[in-house]
Amino acid sequence: MMPPQQEVLLAVEESGATEIASSAGETDAPALVLQGIHKSFGTQIVLNAIDLTLGSGETLAVLGRSGTGKSVLLKLIIGLQKPDSGSIRIHGQEITRLDLDAINAIRKKMGFLFQHAALYDSLTVEQNVAFPLKRHTKMSDSEQLDRVKELLAAVGMEGDLQKMPADLSGGMQKRVGLARALALEPSILLLDEPTAGLDPITSGEIDELILKLQEEHDIASIVVTHDLHSAKTIADRIALLHEGNVLIEGSFKELEKSDDEFVSEFLMRDS
Repeated sequence: MMPPQQEVLLAVEESGATEIASSAGETDAPALVLQGIHKSFGTQIVLNAIDLTLGSGETLAVLGRSGTGKSVLLKLIIGLQKPDSGSIRIHGQEITRLDLDAINAIRKKMGFLFQHAALYDSLTVEQNVAFPLKRHTKMSDSEQLDRVKELLAAVGMEGDLQKMPADLSGGMQKRVGLARALALEPSILLLDEPTAGLDPITSGEIDELILKLQEEHDIASIVVTHDLHSAKTIADRIALLHEGNVLIEGSFKELEKSDDEFVSEFLMRDS
């Protein structure tokens, strides 16, 4: 069975769908609005009336214990799954009732960095980053190469064009994954556990890179993570999921002031 992240990438990259008409610069609507999102699997309620808004250029970290629906939330946003009820609007456009071609067009406005980077094992670093450019632009080969070099330089990987994914460390793979995620200049970036499995030094480097890219590109981002320190470092706001609900939402300082027992216990893990 194909991993979910590879399924998404193939769905986007193989699609011939046309681009959606509006982009972040063409509307005053928030980048993303979720209202009343419900999702169950059988009798298990995973998400229960979730409301979240992501402003343009804002970074929202979604935290919670394992199994609280964080990854399901990302799958709903990218259209891999549909909510049982509720509304998902991307730059003002409702997506929950769109067909596959329309969903694929919207996906092209989003960049993805999944937990394991989802690089194509048989392609070099250069080819991985160039893949969406070949599929969805009319750039010449030389223009594509220039763009790839620019993207890799932005993530500190400009000297590794001809390496294969197997030759890269986990942190290096995530840097390449970020470069590819930015190839089509997305307005929304979805990051699934960007520091998972990395040592503290490499995790800090990834956090610094994400902050740098946010500043340079002004992208709206959702970061799903278990890494409390990372969330504190890179997020403007934090949403803590618990038992299918957004238990609390706000800045890290606002969460610290909460007198809720679960919030205090959750924050104490890394203190």
